[in-house]
Order: sequence, then C-alpha cells, then structure tokens
Amino acid sequence: MSTLCIKTIKLSLLFCILEMGSGQLPLVINTWPLPDATSAAFSRLSNGSLLDAIVDGCTNAEEDRKMASVGWGGSPAENGETALDALIIDGISQNMGAVGSMKRIKNAIRVARHVLENTKHTLLVGEDATKFAVEMGFIEEDLSSKESREQWDHWKTNQCQPNFWQNVNPDATTNCGPYKPRHFKSKTSDSQRSGLVDVDHHDTIGMIAINKDGNIAAGTSTNGATFKITGRVGDSPIPGSGAYVDNEIGSAAATGDGDVMMRFLPSYQTVEYMRNGMEPSQAAEHALRRILKYYPQFQGALVAANKTGAFGAACFGWTFQYSVMTSQMSAPQIVTVKPFQL
Repeated sequence: MSTLCIKTIKLSLLFCILEMGSGQLPLVINTWPLPDATSAAFSRLSNGSLLDAIVDGCTNAEEDRKMASVGWGGSPAENGETALDALIIDGISQNMGAVGSMKRIKNAIRVARHVLENTKHTLLVGEDATKFAVEMGFIEEDLSSKESREQWDHWKTNQCQPNFWQNVNPDATTNCGPYKPRHFKSKTSDSQRSGLVDVDHHDTIGMIAINKDGNIAAGTSTNGATFKITGRVGDSPIPGSGAYVDNEIGSAAATGDGDVMMRFLPSYQTVEYMRNGMEPSQAAEHALRRILKYYPQFQGALVAANKTGAFGAACFGWTFQYSVMTSQMSAPQIVTVKPFQL
C-alpha cells in the first residue's frame, strides 16, 4: 500500500472519530466525580471566557472541603505545611501560567491565571510564587486545617510512615528524619510506592473546557502528595504532564502518581495520539501504557476530549470516576472507568 493511501486512511479515520463527538459542545470534563465543579465551569461558559470557566471550576474544587487533596486544609508535607500547585492553559494563544509549591495563598488556580496574564513566564515556585501572589492582591493565610494537623500528628506518631525517602540513614521505612544519604545505592522496588496513591489519594483535579466554537482551555489544581518532601513539585503544574492543550486537536488532563507521570508527559502524549487518529479513550490508554514498561505498580488516570466534543478516559491501578457535562446533558454525569489490563 502506498504512503499516500495510508495517510488518506488515517485522515478518514480521524474524520470519523471527530464526527462521533459532533453536537456535544460546549463540554467540561474533570478528573474527579465532582459534579459541582463541572457545573460551575459549564455555567461560566455561557457568560464568560474559557479561562473564566477553568478558574471557576477549579476554584469550586479548591474550596470544597470534602476534597482533601485539592486546595487548602489537606495533604500536609512532611513539615506539616500545605503547599499548592496549579496550571492553566489557554489553547487559543497557547499561553500558560502555573505555580508550584506555593504556600500561604488559598486560590492557586487564580494565581496561576495571573502568571499567564501578568507575566511573560510560565511557572513560579515556592516563596517567590507566594510573594508574586501578594503583589497581585492575594492575602497570606494559614493553609492548615484541624484535619490536616491531626493527619500530620498521626503520621509523626507512626514514625513518619509512609514517606518519599529512599537510600538514606536512618532507614526511612521505620524512622523519621532528618536523613543523610547512604554511601551506596540499593535498588528500590517500585512496589514500595504502593499505598501512596489510590482511588482516594490521586490528588489533582484536572479540568478541560471546550466552548461552542471548539476552542479549548485546561487547568489543574492540587495540594500535592501527602507527606511529600518539602519543596516537591509534582506533575500538576507541568505543561504536558498535568494537562495539555492543542487547540487544533484536543486536550488531556492527568491524575495519579505525579512523580512518575511527569517523567512521561502523558497529557501531551495523549493529545499527540489523538492527532494521529486515536479516539480519546484509546489515546489515554496508550499514553498510560508507555509508563507501565518502567513502573508496573504505577497508578494513574487520564481524561481526554477532542476538538469536536468526543471524550473519554483511561486508568490503571484503580477503578476511576470522572465528571462530564455537554450541551446534550441537563446535569453533569459521573462516568466510571475500569482499569485496563496489561
């Protein structure tokens, strides 16, 4: 078969797949079964911009105290302090803004938007991100809650288990720090990651919004891995990892073991698979399968949508649920996805 014929078949397949989603726009999808966040974003699409929709949807999750892994009041680091990561992407301009390990500022997604709109940078981190937020008019305040303090106290009493250290003295599997590096490296089994990420602890909310014209935006927000080493920045604020948009193709957003996921840019890879003709669920699964060659105990999920409104998801390691609303739905729907098999 000639190269021209193969290209023609691929383009025809892509056209058919895109047609399957026609009439679904506008659309909002997010990586948690959070109908209120989805509804907040979808409602904003009718009287605001795509960025307004992403900010409203992610803010709803940040302020929902049932969501312990997003926003203030949850997932303390090993020093007991909560730090936030967030990302927002405008597909029309391909402009992005993000914050990582930001402390003492509650609305991370709003600060990320200021990075996008008020700077020529993409990512600000740590205390400097906090300083930037204050300059933009945000108020510094304690991000801890009664629940996060109790969670941290219990962790300390339990000899700081689990944690994210390895190849250190004293033995991090039975002791708290401070730690010093060992003078040799031992092979660390990937199975040691078990229990750090699961159906209740996959942290990030990732959100995709597509308006009636097929333009796309995406965003993420999280307080990161529970008991993370102070200063850790996960996948959520990394473009191509936590989320990605190509306004001509579609978007994807990830949740799960961010330290592993960011090594493979799965959101970017999902969009590239859609560019090559895969439907969203298939593209998401292929992106996750690339990770499993190296990390067979990995747990994670991706949601994806293409430009005309076809959407889907894939997961590995747990049964995943996400929330979606389209023009054909009177209310957000919760979709359950079974993990694929190796």
